[in-house]
Amino acid sequence: MSLVSAPEAVLLNREQAILEFNRRVLAQAQRSDVPLLERLRYITIVSSNLDEFFEVRFADVLESTLSGGGEANYSELVAVASAAHALIDEQYAVFNEVVMPALQRQGIAVVNHADRSPAQREWVARFFEQQVRPLLIPVGLDPAHPFPQVANKSLNFIVRLGGRAAFGRESSIAIVKVPRVLPRVIRLPPDLCPAGQQHFVLLSSVIRAHLESLFPGRTVESFSQFRVTRDSDLDVDEDDVTNLRQALRTGLTTRHFGRAIRLEVVRSCPEDLWRLLLDQFQLPEAALYRVNGPVNLVRLGQLIDQADDLPGHALRFAPYEGSWPSGRLGRGRSFFEVLAERDIMLHHPFECFDPVVEFLREAVHDPEVLAIRQTIYRTGAQSVLMDLLLEAARRGKEVTAVVELKARFDEEANINWAERLESVGAQVVYGIVGLKTHAKLLLVTRRELNSKGQARLRRYVHLSTGNYNPRTAKLYTDVGYLTADPGITADADGIFQQIASLTRVKPPKHLLTAPFVLHRRLLKQLDQVAQAAAAGLPTRVVVKCNALTDDALIAGLLRAAQAGAQVELIIRGACTLRPGVPGVSENIRVRSVVGRFLEHTRVIYLRWGPSDDDEVLYLSSADWMSRNMERRIELAWPVNDLKLRQRVIDECLVPYLHDACDAWTLQADGSYLRERTDGPSAQRALMQRFGRSSTD
Repeated sequence: MSLVSAPEAVLLNREQAILEFNRRVLAQAQRSDVPLLERLRYITIVSSNLDEFFEVRFADVLESTLSGGGEANYSELVAVASAAHALIDEQYAVFNEVVMPALQRQGIAVVNHADRSPAQREWVARFFEQQVRPLLIPVGLDPAHPFPQVANKSLNFIVRLGGRAAFGRESSIAIVKVPRVLPRVIRLPPDLCPAGQQHFVLLSSVIRAHLESLFPGRTVESFSQFRVTRDSDLDVDEDDVTNLRQALRTGLTTRHFGRAIRLEVVRSCPEDLWRLLLDQFQLPEAALYRVNGPVNLVRLGQLIDQADDLPGHALRFAPYEGSWPSGRLGRGRSFFEVLAERDIMLHHPFECFDPVVEFLREAVHDPEVLAIRQTIYRTGAQSVLMDLLLEAARRGKEVTAVVELKARFDEEANINWAERLESVGAQVVYGIVGLKTHAKLLLVTRRELNSKGQARLRRYVHLSTGNYNPRTAKLYTDVGYLTADPGITADADGIFQQIASLTRVKPPKHLLTAPFVLHRRLLKQLDQVAQAAAAGLPTRVVVKCNALTDDALIAGLLRAAQAGAQVELIIRGACTLRPGVPGVSENIRVRSVVGRFLEHTRVIYLRWGPSDDDEVLYLSSADWMSRNMERRIELAWPVNDLKLRQRVIDECLVPYLHDACDAWTLQADGSYLRERTDGPSAQRALMQRFGRSSTD
């Protein structure tokens, strides 16, 4: 069998693969074994994901087509837009025909104006007059009143009016912008609802019912709510700015008004109104999405937050708290003492994130800790870890923070943290021009006495596949790793030195870094697997990550598979490798697990021979995408402790390879098939193994 040199014949479209992932998320909303409010939450997650898809991915496809990409780019644009339309239609069908009727049967209903009781209508009218109307200023369009600036993803109404304006001039179109400060879902008082029921009204319905009152003396002939999605990728030429932070802060002020990409209106919107909007935003008809319901399902999350559980009928997942790893790290023990004996692995959210916080807290309060260095990618606007770094700087410790200012949609929060850290004397750097710092790294340097009573410096490091964010650590699966291994900690120190000083340092001996070594090393090891398979030696490839779209790595996987190696890929999201093609990729199986938690762990296992020296197991911050390998600072690190290596295999790989509840298998045509939902679930098994219910 000949080996392919290029994977074009088996590549799937990346944007289509992203949409397929969201179709798998939407399928969770149709599962009867998922609590009803969680099913609604999956619908809102799809909407949030699609917003980002249009703001970033689809915006790139559109830009490529408009800049002269040719017929092939145009065909791709049409195909992706068609798939997006189909997915959104399916999403609203699930919302209207499955989830909301099921919630209504449980006494939770969103009531429109026609279905409200007289008492409810009276309450809504007072709410409108007191809470909503004072914040609305309709803009009538004429030469002196041009179309107002409409912010990205904001709620707006377009209205066609009859009669004449107050000044006797023709002004038939008005725009009503709805402030973001207003709640999008309002719960009606219990005494206005039938016994045992919870009723809600949408802000859009409240405004719609009282729209005519905004235009005294005129009639509302037609109207529609609408929403525009804009290109939201910050375009900053890092080579042409002297202060990246200032340039990004300036860019944040204009992000909400980038190029229009998508227009959403309600299905009942008259043609003359949506055509007027398309013309205003310079969009083709294919960019129009006429939806059967609210134009922003993301905001239905407010209903989930306000609704009460029903007696004897859980509408949400049972509260879950990950356990403290008491068998390896008893509460109250010094992390430095434990790490002097052995490494520590933390499997989130099944084990809680608290040890990471407590490790940093101990370092901050320990007078023998001299320096703390940390990468900051997504920590959130509120962060106990950032507060601890601030405290460390106030205590006089040497604090170095590598803040990634271009972490998409977290730019403002990261800029604010950078400024606060600088204000207390911390050293803040922003990574390398042209490269995002995506590695997750926390390094502590401590002064200790050796056996002879002599002072020495010893380093301790925490590495992670996920972000330093306690909130998302409860929602994402990730692995954290604490070690005092001299080789790994020296490599970590070298990485910080290189990022801060921009000078050459010794290449890491233990850590694999992108964009320098990681890509090349993985390709080399995949070729070792291929050579061993061709020689009849035992081989295995198992990769778990969020996305697989890098052509070179796909080619390496194909070469290994064609040589006879069995390749198992657990790819949560976009995968552009087409499995099951006879003679090309028939030895490759691709699975995607979509469950209660967002799969985020990156694990690489490669074997190319019979001995323990012929295998490697890495944990990593990097997905198998070209951007991660070439345009980001990423890390992969070996798990050398044999017990912890087996833990990674037993917890992060084996259960997912045998999941028969939340797993989907990628087919050769690019679709995914879920054969069962009643078998073993990897996530549930790990929850039972490690977790503790809040009711325990």
